[in-house]
Amino acid sequence: MTPTATIRLGATVAATAYTVVLLVLGLYPTQLRFVFAYIPAVVGYLVIVFDKWAWRWRGVHHLIGRPWVGGTWRAVLTPSPESHIPEGGNRGPITTYLTIDQTYWSLHATLRTAESSSSHSSNAIVNSPENSGTAEICFLYENTPRVEHQPRSPRHEGVARISVTGHMPTAATGRYFTGRFTAGDMDLTLIDRSTGYGTFAQVQAADPDHHPTV
Repeated sequence: MTPTATIRLGATVAATAYTVVLLVLGLYPTQLRFVFAYIPAVVGYLVIVFDKWAWRWRGVHHLIGRPWVGGTWRAVLTPSPESHIPEGGNRGPITTYLTIDQTYWSLHATLRTAESSSSHSSNAIVNSPENSGTAEICFLYENTPRVEHQPRSPRHEGVARISVTGHMPTAATGRYFTGRFTAGDMDLTLIDRSTGYGTFAQVQAADPDHHPTV
């Protein structure tokens, strides 16, 4: 279980258990005693609301300072000339799509390419120095190409570092490195805040700048 899931579960269980105990034992405090008795339950639920939604509300968001990068991004990869790209491989630019699921305490990224069946992140973090106006998103990922491409492009791991500016960035730049001895630049543009796309084709169809050939 991830630290974020543990926090949410702990807050939910503690708040619910405390409330149930009060009700079962018939402890119905009056006046100010009533308010104080239910404070732990309220705090527990507020932790969950803050983590999932409240941190990015307009007024709260500016006070917190953490950038909201959740959504689906078009990520154009440009491999460096030194990358070890096998014969027949794509030397770029390569259009991919990065979906980021974000709460205050968690971040998960899914990278979709035309040749991959799945690519999911681990150890994703947002480094946001106080009052800097900038942040860096870092994550490890594991990419599993479609079976038809695996003879040329085997399963591999990589790391991405993306720099953003502002509280609600719509463009970003970054770098990526892979265990196949490839590296390059990333140029990202936010498509929308949705994270419900299931495949590369679905995201591509929703991309306003994608122009399918006739």
